[in-house]
Amino acid sequence: MTSVEEPAITEIKEKSVLQQLESFLPLITNSVAKFDPRYVLRVFRQHAAIRREIKADDLLDLINKTYPTTFPTVENLVGALTPFSKKISKTDTDVDMDSDDHTVTEVSPEIDVFVHLMVQIYLYDIGEIKALYAFNKNVIELLKKYNRRTLDYIQAKAWYYIFRSSEIAKDLINIRADLMNALRTATLSHDTETRASVITLLLRNYILTNDINQAYNLVEKIEFPFEATTSIVARYHYYLAKIQTIQLDYSSANECIITAIRKCPQTKNAKGFLQSATKLQILIQLLTGEIPELSQFDDPILFKSLRPYAEVTKAVRLGDLKIFNNALKTYGDHLKNDKNYNLVLRLRENVIKTGIRIISLSYKRISLKDICIKLHLDNELTAEYIVAKAIKDGVVDISINHTKGYIESLDVSDVYTTKAPQAEFDRRIKFCMQLNNDSVKAMRYPMTTGREKFDDDNEARQREQELLQFLQEEDF
Repeated sequence: MTSVEEPAITEIKEKSVLQQLESFLPLITNSVAKFDPRYVLRVFRQHAAIRREIKADDLLDLINKTYPTTFPTVENLVGALTPFSKKISKTDTDVDMDSDDHTVTEVSPEIDVFVHLMVQIYLYDIGEIKALYAFNKNVIELLKKYNRRTLDYIQAKAWYYIFRSSEIAKDLINIRADLMNALRTATLSHDTETRASVITLLLRNYILTNDINQAYNLVEKIEFPFEATTSIVARYHYYLAKIQTIQLDYSSANECIITAIRKCPQTKNAKGFLQSATKLQILIQLLTGEIPELSQFDDPILFKSLRPYAEVTKAVRLGDLKIFNNALKTYGDHLKNDKNYNLVLRLRENVIKTGIRIISLSYKRISLKDICIKLHLDNELTAEYIVAKAIKDGVVDISINHTKGYIESLDVSDVYTTKAPQAEFDRRIKFCMQLNNDSVKAMRYPMTTGREKFDDDNEARQREQELLQFLQEEDF
């Protein structure tokens, strides 16, 4: 089996980068002719394998063999790549455009945008953000010029690199207008892929600038196309979980972040997204009062990046404010880089509540002064306020003696004397009734099934009614 496949593999490896780039163009042409995006997706998969090997000279040669000399976008493409070419310096208009075999007369919009995308990716990979930022202005005008459904997947990626260059250049405000125009155009033309990509980019823009209300309004007013690529859907759920966490909607945020992790691509390139999503999931679980599974922190892919969150989890689990403060002091910069520092600060109250619950289970009676010492609080008044808040939230079942300055655990009463069993029984009945209703709905057949027989029955009933009416009129 291996001996049969080896020649094909070696043949692919023997192809030069330019030849592989040229092989992408017929696939894009087939995608346009057959209106099938699978050819474009195949191009993206093959491009990922040679992405790091592409040089400026390869792209210049591709432009030379693909574009006619008088094509309007040639000057912008060559001008963006010439400073990084290792060939003998030439003017922008003299880059091998006088070859004898240059017989190209026209370029399709799909190939034109694809070559621009290749230049974007190359400039981004070599770290030339300023050149990419300047080049993207031409790309924006080019995308406004073309409006074809066969460009959906290509221009969706182009918009990503347009936004990425603006993000690194810290120009997040000015790019919003172009993103809004792109979203409006994609929505009107039913461009699913571009619409989904631009929505996620706008959400990221609002989150980075701390415009959470704007992001929430966008989510409320738009309808996200979930039939888009899985990676974009995963990114949308991640940003949605981030917004809901900031707005204290932890239950909805937990559902969204779980969906984002499940839809995360199982590739090495998605490692960073998986780490960010797991970090947010851990914080959401801690904020809801749950303790994450310790097996998450032992994952070799996530072990190093989750070390600060393991310390925070340990502090919440033990209810030790000293460990929590040390974790903030040691890993504060790391948490700020992850944009999760403010969410971690919310856990301080959870740490204190856990400590109070542990103390209430360990002591029948304890003074507020001893609570201050154990929880490292400032004074007894702060301890009294925190204990009262814990009693109100139902965390502990204790009473406070304000005059003598101590707390006392109440006797554990019989649970069957309370309304808890009734509430639990009612919850289970509602679940069973809902399950029964869903099952009945699932067994109903659609109205389109057997439509012809149904129509025949209606005609037979009409003839029967007419016969009965005739018999009644004739007094038979």
